[in-house]
Amino acid sequence: MKLHELKSKEGSRTNRKRVGRGMASGHGKTSGKGHKGQKARSGGGTRPGFEGGQTPLFQRLPKRGFTNINRKEYAIVNLETLNRFDDNTEITPELLLETGVVSKAKSGIKVLGNGTVNKKLNVKAHKFSTAAKEAIEAAGGKTEVI
Repeated sequence: MKLHELKSKEGSRTNRKRVGRGMASGHGKTSGKGHKGQKARSGGGTRPGFEGGQTPLFQRLPKRGFTNINRKEYAIVNLETLNRFDDNTEITPELLLETGVVSKAKSGIKVLGNGTVNKKLNVKAHKFSTAAKEAIEAAGGKTEVI
């Protein structure tokens, strides 16, 4: 395909509806809005979910649970991803961000015990799962909670 062979798809580029430009245009006088009523007014129409005055569905359904405003969300790092570092490396949240293991620090870093560690590492993180802590120390490394 070459540049001169490109064509727009049928109906992908429709002309703008120019309303209120005289009766001959086909969109004159009432500009395609009909006569009077809520939908003919400027700013008219109803909000999403409006059911004509009947109690809307979202209000009829029971509400459950709550959102904890103090919730902490941790960026998760598995043991198998720590194998990319060399022996005796001190792994900190800053290093994990730099190397792209973690994209956002969020409230902190939590190390989970998915996979195995083959190297002796010093890991500093905000939280460790029990399995992760045991696996790192079994490999000869150290864990430190920040």
